[in-house]
This record gives sequence, structure tokens and C-alpha cells, in this order.
Amino acid sequence: MDAQLRRGMLDVCVLRALGEGDSYGYQIIKDISPFVTLSESTLYPILKRLESAGCLTVYSVEHGGRLRKYYSITDRGRDRIDQFLTEWEEIMRAYEFIRGAKK
Repeated sequence: MDAQLRRGMLDVCVLRALGEGDSYGYQIIKDISPFVTLSESTLYPILKRLESAGCLTVYSVEHGGRLRKYYSITDRGRDRIDQFLTEWEEIMRAYEFIRGAKK
């Protein structure tokens, strides 16, 4: 898969996982793992990029004597999911054309 397309899909997968509620890194990986492979070394740069883009916010909560970072989706993040779904419809039409499907 094209690296740029994969990157965009992973971003939206992370946002979608957060659409279910605030979460932290390890839980996000667990939530996404039935659908897509995502390592910690891939996840944290995605989270940082999404935070910089205003698609999520970050806050810390003490857990077991340590601070755990939680991530929360913003309205901009929800808009990004909607935008991706609209773009995906166009990608699927192109896919059908490439496959030679007739309508």
C-alpha cells in the first residue's frame, strides 16, 4: 500500500478509536489491533501529529503512581474522519474502475 495512503488511514483509525472515548496509547493499540497492525513506535508520532493538527487533545491522569497520558478527540478530529470517509468513496469508485467493474 502507498505509504501516504497508509499514513492517512492510520491517522483516521486512531481518531476512530478515540471516537469511542478518551484513551491512552496501549489501549488504542489494543482497540485497533483486530483491524490493523500498529506498533508503539508508529502510534506515538501519529498522536503527536494529530495533536499538532488540533485533532485531539492530551491530558494526564495518575495511574499506579505514574502519570498516564490520555487522548481525546476534538471536533476537528471528527471532521477529519468525515473527510476521510468522503475521500474513501472516491477511492472506491476509482478502484472499481481499475478492476473493470461495470455499472
